[in-house]
Amino acid sequence: MILDNLAVETGKALPLGASLTNEGVNFSIFSRNAASVTLVLFESEEPESPHIEITLDKRGHKTGNIWHCFIRGLKAGTCYLYRADGPYFPEKGQRFNKHKTLLDPYAKALTDLTNWDYVKCAGYDPNQPGCDLTYSYNDDISNQPRCIVIDNSFNWEGDTPINYPLRFSVIYEAHVKGITAHSNSGVEHPGTYRGVIEKIPFFKDLGITSIEFLPVQEFNEKEIPRHDPKTGTRLTNYWGYSTVAFFAPKGSYSSDRTPGAQVREFKEMVKALHKAGIEVILDIVFNHTAEGNEQGPTFSFRGLDNSIYYILNDNRRYYQNYSGCGNTMNCNHPVVRTFIMDCLRYWVMEMHVDGFRFDLGSILGRDQNGNIMENPPTLEQIAEDPVLSSTKIIAEAWDAGGAYQVGWFPGGRWAEWNDKYRDNVRKYWRGDPKETRDFATRLSGSSDLYLRDGRKPFHSINFITSHDGFTMKDLVSFNGKYNEANGEENRDGSNNNLSYNYGIEGHTSDPVINMIRDRQIKNFIATMMISLGTPMILGGDEFGRTQNGNNNAYCQDNEISWYDWSLPEKNKDLYRFIKEIISFRLRHPGFMRPEFYTGRNGNYNAIPDIVWYNEKGHSPNWDKIGYFLALEVDGSRADILADRDDNDFYIMFNASLEIQPFSIAHPPHKKKWFRAIDTGLLSPNDICTQGNEQPLSSQTSYSLKARSLAVLISKREQHG
Repeated sequence: MILDNLAVETGKALPLGASLTNEGVNFSIFSRNAASVTLVLFESEEPESPHIEITLDKRGHKTGNIWHCFIRGLKAGTCYLYRADGPYFPEKGQRFNKHKTLLDPYAKALTDLTNWDYVKCAGYDPNQPGCDLTYSYNDDISNQPRCIVIDNSFNWEGDTPINYPLRFSVIYEAHVKGITAHSNSGVEHPGTYRGVIEKIPFFKDLGITSIEFLPVQEFNEKEIPRHDPKTGTRLTNYWGYSTVAFFAPKGSYSSDRTPGAQVREFKEMVKALHKAGIEVILDIVFNHTAEGNEQGPTFSFRGLDNSIYYILNDNRRYYQNYSGCGNTMNCNHPVVRTFIMDCLRYWVMEMHVDGFRFDLGSILGRDQNGNIMENPPTLEQIAEDPVLSSTKIIAEAWDAGGAYQVGWFPGGRWAEWNDKYRDNVRKYWRGDPKETRDFATRLSGSSDLYLRDGRKPFHSINFITSHDGFTMKDLVSFNGKYNEANGEENRDGSNNNLSYNYGIEGHTSDPVINMIRDRQIKNFIATMMISLGTPMILGGDEFGRTQNGNNNAYCQDNEISWYDWSLPEKNKDLYRFIKEIISFRLRHPGFMRPEFYTGRNGNYNAIPDIVWYNEKGHSPNWDKIGYFLALEVDGSRADILADRDDNDFYIMFNASLEIQPFSIAHPPHKKKWFRAIDTGLLSPNDICTQGNEQPLSSQTSYSLKARSLAVLISKREQHG
């Protein structure tokens, strides 16, 4: 056995985790309040494989609050766990149990979680009165997944994070598995990191710059006990917002199931995407862990130092639940802050990712009592960290405890998911009254939110749809949600969708209604692409992906959520439009300017960089403006930093139900207006390819169909 005659040496306190050297492995783990810590080593990943337990001596294997040892001769692939013994006083916030094996919070990979039974990990006896106040003597060593020692060496071939500036980015939110899990995906490795690699030609053709993946840190799919009431199929955690191991890429997303291979395969995916010019952003969930509330399992943080890793109630038996998921991580405790920073740096330095989207990010701004802080050290440290200085940091600037910080998220350079943009744009195009003024504010970068604290337009992540809610196709097809398959009697998911079905609920073959729906999808995407700010598209919206009205598909690991790869051909005109509008944005710095519009910039005689009009070509009365809006954008010196000029643009919006003639401003000197985009026209006239913009027959007026937008571009007239 490889575990025979192991020499246990003192080792080092730092770095935390299992560190492989040429001579062996250094193990290091934090616990302030444990009385003793035991390292468990396994012969292999097999459930019943032989193991040995090494109790660490306080006098030789503990530095401060860190327990450590070095074991010579161990190799990559070694499987290990821990035990921590100490007081079990839930009322005082202490839940040590030496009978429960624990995952290393710094584990870089885990063995297969497919058959992991959370119930057996409970630190209490669920069959006794008082439940979590009792103590479990049942050992779970044969049930628990194991940590794997990783060899981090990898031939990156010179790869580094791309780190596009936010303003030059078009973000595409997607699910690693969902992209290729469908039977018609046409890939050799469906549902995996390699499957993503196989779809790179599609992403290149679409033209996005960045993919934001839903959580890829290890989570347990089998934690949901409910079943689909119609089919009886057990539901699973598909989205993954319930992290088990923050440093470990999801093993089931790897086509190679050799223990530890998921790390290499994730790196291969990142390297391939980078070679294609596409950066990688990770959705990361530091707000809570999968250990849940006081009746949840004990598999890591709870068993190592419950009162440090979590925010506890005044009655310390219970957990503060600002996440809506049972517990809240104590993110501004110095130990937890160090853990978060180590994790982020690992994903950037070792895995080469380009950015992070922080789920329920406001929790990272709560103090150890759960109060919102004015200057949270964790958020400031993330923003100011020298390793992360070029890394995208994007906040979901709210939490489930009532915090809402869109427009004033603390910490400096943070970008934010702008849900005000989402809601205002949805309402304008739905035809809600008195929305045009707010719509104009969102078009121009949401200066009401981001100007006051010195942030820029690109700090607004502009989106209409995301994983959380309707897809774009469903947004224009359903008035209500249809979540019955989630097993919660349609109670889950938002009821405030700001959607509209245009006459028939659900999908239809009616050509008139489908034409209106496609036009509205084009309006939504085109609006994002000509707004100041950083646009984000929900993956699959570009070809009409549907979840059949389910607006909370977190538990649907099936065709409800997976990409249907017959749709790009079926909806090829829609796909063409969205591909072209992305290209249009990325070649025009006028829509990616680094500063807010300034009007005449203080000089009355200067040419203003933006002028607003009503449909008659006059300055609008913002208090009485209806469904019509126009604006002229001066593209000269749009990108001052790069000294790049752009065309000028005249843009018109008509959210009404009637065709509307617009008076248009005079074009710039010696130039004429050409039609670049008109969503009221059928493909391919809805958007012109570069260089093929169409000259207008009239340079003074333009007739715009109902529920349409048009973009005119100034050019010198070409003579044959």
